[in-house]
Amino acid sequence: MNRTTTTLIGAVTALAALTGVAAVAAPGDEDTGPASAAGRKPVERSTLVCPQPSLSDVAQTEYTAFSPKGGEGKGSAELYPAEKTDADGTPGGSEEKKEEKPKKGDKGKKSKKKDEQETRADDKPGADAQPLVPLKAPGKPVTAKKDSSAPAFFGSADGRLAPGWTVQQTTSVAVGAGRGLQGTACSVPDTDFWFPGASTAEDRQDYVHLTNPDDTSAVVDLDLYSKKGRESSEAGEGITVPPRSTVPVLLSTLTAEPLINVGVHVVARAGRVGAQVQAVDEKLGGDWVSAVADPNPSAVLPGIPGDATGVRLVVLAVGENDADLKVRLATPSGQIAPAGAETLHVRGGMVKAVDLRDLTKGEAGSLVLTPSEGGSEATPVVAALRVTRGKGKKQETAFIPGTAPLVERATAADNREKGSSLSLTATGKSVSVRVTASPGSGGGSPVSQTYKVKGKTTKSLVPPRPKGGKGTYAVTVERLSGGPLYASRMMERKDDGVPAFTVQTLPDDRGTVSVPESGQDLSVLTNGN
Repeated sequence: MNRTTTTLIGAVTALAALTGVAAVAAPGDEDTGPASAAGRKPVERSTLVCPQPSLSDVAQTEYTAFSPKGGEGKGSAELYPAEKTDADGTPGGSEEKKEEKPKKGDKGKKSKKKDEQETRADDKPGADAQPLVPLKAPGKPVTAKKDSSAPAFFGSADGRLAPGWTVQQTTSVAVGAGRGLQGTACSVPDTDFWFPGASTAEDRQDYVHLTNPDDTSAVVDLDLYSKKGRESSEAGEGITVPPRSTVPVLLSTLTAEPLINVGVHVVARAGRVGAQVQAVDEKLGGDWVSAVADPNPSAVLPGIPGDATGVRLVVLAVGENDADLKVRLATPSGQIAPAGAETLHVRGGMVKAVDLRDLTKGEAGSLVLTPSEGGSEATPVVAALRVTRGKGKKQETAFIPGTAPLVERATAADNREKGSSLSLTATGKSVSVRVTASPGSGGGSPVSQTYKVKGKTTKSLVPPRPKGGKGTYAVTVERLSGGPLYASRMMERKDDGVPAFTVQTLPDDRGTVSVPESGQDLSVLTNGN
């Protein structure tokens, strides 16, 4: 046996002992050889950021954290406060806290913004602060309350607490601008966000909150769009968000004149951030405008309450081409075309807003937008609804963004004995759905119930409550079978006659990921000669 053959046999034996060379198939590929998709496994780490709840002195905020069961191994889930920073990088976020110019003879003092940012980046998050709503085990919510001084938060979950980890932030504002109920699910950091439905009108104070959970700075551009197209604004370019910091940007400072309906595009050119828009109205209350799903020729906006007194649809056609859309309302009995708004034409790169008067007629529903023609090649759009309840001086506002489908599972934390409802929309075939109420934050046992949502309808329901439960609880929605499913949760409270409410959509929690199968592939040892 010659030396070459001996070497080859040794290599084969060694590779076999090490389980071979992995042949990996890309997700969604057809048969690519000896390897195929092995299935899905729980994610091992999740990151969330929560924006600063309110600028009001009378705001009270409740936080509820929850992870459904299904993860593996040990784990932890914690949030820590982010430092507030101005858009120019100045710590403190207010004029009073801006750094002073160094006096003559003050050598060696770290007064430069760069030095301050580097010092913050070297600090370990939570070194001096107690974690907010720390979870020790999945399946039971943990709650906390904060007053008007509550900051923004960021944090992560790992191990068995990572899959489906969610934190709900619910703020009550008793009086003044934005009074009512403001709620949002803390968001996943990313590099690209769309927010139709914002405004720089005189009676609105809308902020975009940018929070950086990482230990390196992020650089963000803010692009604003109106009915005239993209608004030019140098002030929205190159905003630095220091490590583990949050930067609130008042949108009216980015436009030369007040604009009633605005689309906001947030792009991180370096790093990543969590981004959310807070809409505060002088008369109509306020709420958070969460990011919509990625631009798509179609959009689904689930969960319009039956007693809505006003519904405004805001659509932005992304790109240069116009979009022609069919507008349908998915009701409990089927889809109908709103009178006078059966179709919508949106010019490329521009915002179109339309008031859908007397839309629901007493029945909860969901708005479904589809291209009039063109199919998947049609112009992508982003869309959101501003929904108003009440009349006169007793009005409150919430926003419903276009959302991604719930493929497997999603969770809404912070549900109470009264005032919570779910909206489930099947846009195609009928869907079978399981809804599970977790134990309450003060005890109890879980309760599950299965529902069927008929095709092209919206089903509105009060979720099951935990048996013997006390305190707040989480509701997990699982799609068992059928066609596409879209979901949202509404919370409502009566506050001095004001029908305060907030709506959170429930896209898939992405608690699992595709894991490719690996195996031996000794063909790599053949040279082809």
